Amino acid sequence: MSHVTWCDERPVMDEALSEIEPFSATDALDQLDRLLGLTQVIPARAVQQALADTDRIDSRACRLSFEVTTWVLLAMGLLTDLPIRSVYHHARRLLPTDTIPTRAALCLARQRLGIPPLRALFRSVARPLTDGDVRGATFGGLRLLGIDSTKLNVPDTPANVAAFGRPACGGGDGPFPQVHKVSLVELGSRAELAFLVKPHNRNEAVIAWGLVRHVGPGVVLLADREFFGYRLWQAFRGRGCELLWRGKSHFVLDPIEVLSDDSYLAKVYARPRDRECDRNGVVVRVIKYTLDDPQRVGHQEEHVLLTSLLDAEAFPAVELILGYHQRWEAELMYDEQKTHHDPVRPGKPTALRSGTPAGVVQELYALSLGHYVTQALRVAAAEQEDVDPDRISFTGTLRVLRCRLPECDSRGGESFARWVTRLLWEIALHRVEPRRNRINPRVLKQPFAKYPKKQPQHRPAPTIRKSFLESVVMTR
Repeated sequence: MSHVTWCDERPVMDEALSEIEPFSATDALDQLDRLLGLTQVIPARAVQQALADTDRIDSRACRLSFEVTTWVLLAMGLLTDLPIRSVYHHARRLLPTDTIPTRAALCLARQRLGIPPLRALFRSVARPLTDGDVRGATFGGLRLLGIDSTKLNVPDTPANVAAFGRPACGGGDGPFPQVHKVSLVELGSRAELAFLVKPHNRNEAVIAWGLVRHVGPGVVLLADREFFGYRLWQAFRGRGCELLWRGKSHFVLDPIEVLSDDSYLAKVYARPRDRECDRNGVVVRVIKYTLDDPQRVGHQEEHVLLTSLLDAEAFPAVELILGYHQRWEAELMYDEQKTHHDPVRPGKPTALRSGTPAGVVQELYALSLGHYVTQALRVAAAEQEDVDPDRISFTGTLRVLRCRLPECDSRGGESFARWVTRLLWEIALHRVEPRRNRINPRVLKQPFAKYPKKQPQHRPAPTIRKSFLESVVMTR
């Protein structure tokens, strides 16, 4: 079974946040004492276990040990606006005799650590954050999960281009290499539970095969139409979960039984020949509907939903239509990560900043852990105030955490508990209004630039051999 455990009990992370336990500092956290607050979501023992499981044991004393480097990376996943040297500076209360490691030393420590410890830590920490009492977290007693994908620009280096490739753009290559990320998301909390990273041209439905092992019974999984395929459907059903996926309008879905709510049962097949012979067909429930509001995107288009929930009495079609729209929580999760958590900004023209493929994957795990910490605290603050987690601002939570993290008192468990209580109280002050009834048409706001497109011969720019003065030629 995967690192995601499905059960009816309260998630382990919620218990850790509701029943504040005394912390246990390590040598690494003695050195990076301003990061102690992170142990409320990422226990120090989980970091040590991940390092032990991946054979990252220091053979000699070193200031940038594997454990210290791991905590620096976790801080990078939260303090995304700071370069790595400033992250170390922010994480330690400096004494007059202290020095800060150079950027080269920190980058070398990242290379020594590699990807496996961050991957192991993410798998041990990422857990569902909500239970059946949270609105939008369950549907008919089943936990709501979603899969979705996004693409992220990475720095334009030869190594990244070779590993991930460039997308096509305007009749040529795109400006930056891209990675394709497919995620499994708990929709009630917008917590990322698992993800996979592949080159930009890899099909999302193919990548999603790697997420099959992360689901189990007691779950209804939502997905967009690009994910649907007979074999992938069967693979997820084989894990015991229920499915509610969007289908394409051209699918051949001949009714075999019409149900009381105007949905109907049909069979899907692996190939047309199987349909002709009625061989190995899988029964699904089909829900077709359209929208009569001309202001809405998709007006008068036929929308098709396919589900394994065949009982029309227990799961009426209208409720499934409304439930499917919870899939947009996965889109909001990507918006949080790309627009608010680690946005493109001056000095950082791409979504990620690592110049090597291993660094890109390592950075993605650090960012996902930072996002998970923020979501865990947001959900805990909502529970403390008995409100829907959607009413607590993600950006407000992130700003409060970045502001208050250095204030965490490391002198004892009692002071640590007071800090956590105050932190959750302050996060709960950042309320947002219920979502408006709005639409977002898929249109381009910013036109393309008037300048010529960058071509391969412009990468990298050739070295200039003449000085400016030497290149000046007087004319009449």
